[in-house]
Amino acid sequence: MSTSAPGRYEVRGALTFASARRAFDSGVKALSGSNQAAIEVDCGGVQTADSAGLAVLLAWLAWAHQHGRQLKFMRLPEAIIAIARISDVDGLLSG
Repeated sequence: MSTSAPGRYEVRGALTFASARRAFDSGVKALSGSNQAAIEVDCGGVQTADSAGLAVLLAWLAWAHQHGRQLKFMRLPEAIIAIARISDVDGLLSG
């Protein structure tokens, strides 16, 4: 995850089992550096995603909630949306 503007971040590359731990840690580090209450995360640069990628996004949401922040995802990959629907957690990603 990288900062694109105050309160705005971009995720690029893979959100998969192979990258989940690194992606989670990178995201928490970036989010920890923000003092914004409302944060947008643009996932348009995610090229590959699986259920571990969904788990990362949900973990970032939990982190944000625990720290009194609102996290909104933009341009989610179709794979993440499909897995979220099957898992009945798609409402968490759109809220």
